[in-house]
Amino acid sequence: MTTSNHEKMLNQLKVKPVKAKKFIKHNAPQERTFGSASRRCKRCGKYGAHIQKYKLGLCRQCFRQVAKKLGFKKYS
Repeated sequence: MTTSNHEKMLNQLKVKPVKAKKFIKHNAPQERTFGSASRRCKRCGKYGAHIQKYKLGLCRQCFRQVAKKLGFKKYS
């Protein structure tokens, strides 16, 4: 279950606190320790295509927007 689906379900269960507590106990999304779902972009919060080199932690789209300010230049 994705995080967004989990949040939608919690909104529906707000009126039933006992069921919401049980739902959280059994269906809470896992904290990821490795893989693409474990890292988010520091700038926009997306998961996926990340540039971790030089400890940037940016997705590729944000990197393209900020690259010149960081001192990177295109070779081709």
